[in-house]
Amino acid sequence: MRSDRVTKGLTRAAARALLHACGLTREQLDKPFIGIANSFSDLVPGHIGMHRLQRAIELGVAAGGGVPFNFGLPAICDGIAMGHLGMFYSLPSRELIADTVESMAQAHALDGLVLLTDCDKITPGMLMAAGRLDIPAIVVTAGPMMSGRYEGRRLSLVRDTFEAIGRAQAGEITEEQVAELEMEACPGQGACQGLYTANTMACVTEAMGMSLPGSATALAGSARRERFAYEGGERIVELVEEDITTRQIITEASVRNAIRIDMTLGGSTNTCLHIPAIAHEAGVDIELEVFDEISQVTPQICSLRPGGDYMMEDLDWAGGIPAVLSVLRDMLDDNTTVTGKSVSEIAADGQVSNDDVIRSLDNVYAPQGGIAVLRGNLCPDGAVIKQSAVSAKMRTFRGQALCFESEEAAMEAILADRIPDGSWAIVRYEGPRGGPGMREMLNPTAALTGMGKEESVGLVTDGRFSGGTRGPCIGHISPEAAAGGPLALVQDGDEIEMNLAERRLELLVDDDELARRREQWQRPEPKIKTGWLARYARNVTSAATGAVME
Repeated sequence: MRSDRVTKGLTRAAARALLHACGLTREQLDKPFIGIANSFSDLVPGHIGMHRLQRAIELGVAAGGGVPFNFGLPAICDGIAMGHLGMFYSLPSRELIADTVESMAQAHALDGLVLLTDCDKITPGMLMAAGRLDIPAIVVTAGPMMSGRYEGRRLSLVRDTFEAIGRAQAGEITEEQVAELEMEACPGQGACQGLYTANTMACVTEAMGMSLPGSATALAGSARRERFAYEGGERIVELVEEDITTRQIITEASVRNAIRIDMTLGGSTNTCLHIPAIAHEAGVDIELEVFDEISQVTPQICSLRPGGDYMMEDLDWAGGIPAVLSVLRDMLDDNTTVTGKSVSEIAADGQVSNDDVIRSLDNVYAPQGGIAVLRGNLCPDGAVIKQSAVSAKMRTFRGQALCFESEEAAMEAILADRIPDGSWAIVRYEGPRGGPGMREMLNPTAALTGMGKEESVGLVTDGRFSGGTRGPCIGHISPEAAAGGPLALVQDGDEIEMNLAERRLELLVDDDELARRREQWQRPEPKIKTGWLARYARNVTSAATGAVME
């Protein structure tokens, strides 16, 4: 075992003494050492319930014959970090998490890992570490939040808080009603109720084969969720004994299945950053174009918030990811999973119990998947849009640019109603390098939606979006403005045209004029010049390749 390097031989007497100081018996030194990478935090709703899950995992590991070791990891709540300095740290924290898991697993010679996670960057960061280490690992997510209730209707975070700000600004509701919504929208622990990034990544992880079947959708705080944690603890010891490592599970086939599930669910565009980053660490080469290739042949069979009205609790009660896999069975690339079963075996066992939440292939919500990859002179290396959340009216859109050099400037103009109908709001210098950290633009996009402008105004950014974004919002513009990409050359009044069917995004300015502007362009000073984010900005790659650190 890997742990033999710290437990065996005369020269490891001091290491054994320190392990005995942690309470280990002599007998335990001969058992598999299992690390529990625990992202518990009092600051993140998705993570506040992890103490009970940690205990269940520990019991499962011990029952399976292993020794559990709990260690902590950072967790940032994007909703709390949104719209201020905090969001600069969100995406970069993915790299810190991956590096921390690697450090703990290597320094302490752990034989296997249980990755206890739930929210946006934490799940992909842990999976990146697992792929990099290539040791036995299993993911245990803490589960989605229950919907809120107010005046007889169900509530979710994005629609009933972020978008409520725009509705209040437009005079549709009062500030007192917003206050009531913010009290009731999030009733307790769990990842926010719709198919935003956290829950999308949980579903992707299960489809990839790195978590137990059904675990992505089991509700936070439920006894079922604790049983999954216990079973995950037991199973990791078996994975160590069977020598089933992460790279045997995260393969090109499993990555393609993960993308296909994202497309059929209508999930978050952030997967276009996270799945390539996970694949990269696992030694799998996946280009951005694969997302579009799979999207064009994968129908959308679920319609969850933000694009639809169903929530994660509905998906769970309808059969969860195994049921979705059962519908897509003939489209899947077969692959092994942490259960020891193949994806096709899990799909064969899946059953749909609500055929509107999970539709059949002859009654789909849309003929294509939820994400489209756009190309054109504004984004030579690609851009992404959540097409499942764009109305039919806005699938082609031509308008004039109104440029903003930051999210804050754009938000101020939106709330002051200074974005005319028929415009593109350009939010630039918010990419991986320019942000730094590629901030989410949920505040501006939700405000536009709340003010009733999702069918009259578009938004283009080298930043990214929350899974909760609706409307013609195009992100991940690559190359980014800070790298001298064409987005840096756009001026107020320029016309931009999007055609979703043709996967095209064009800046309607001739090449000679763009060349003249490029000669005059000067790279702006970095926004942050000290600390971790300055190092991140110097070393991060393009969004088109997953925004990984070199």
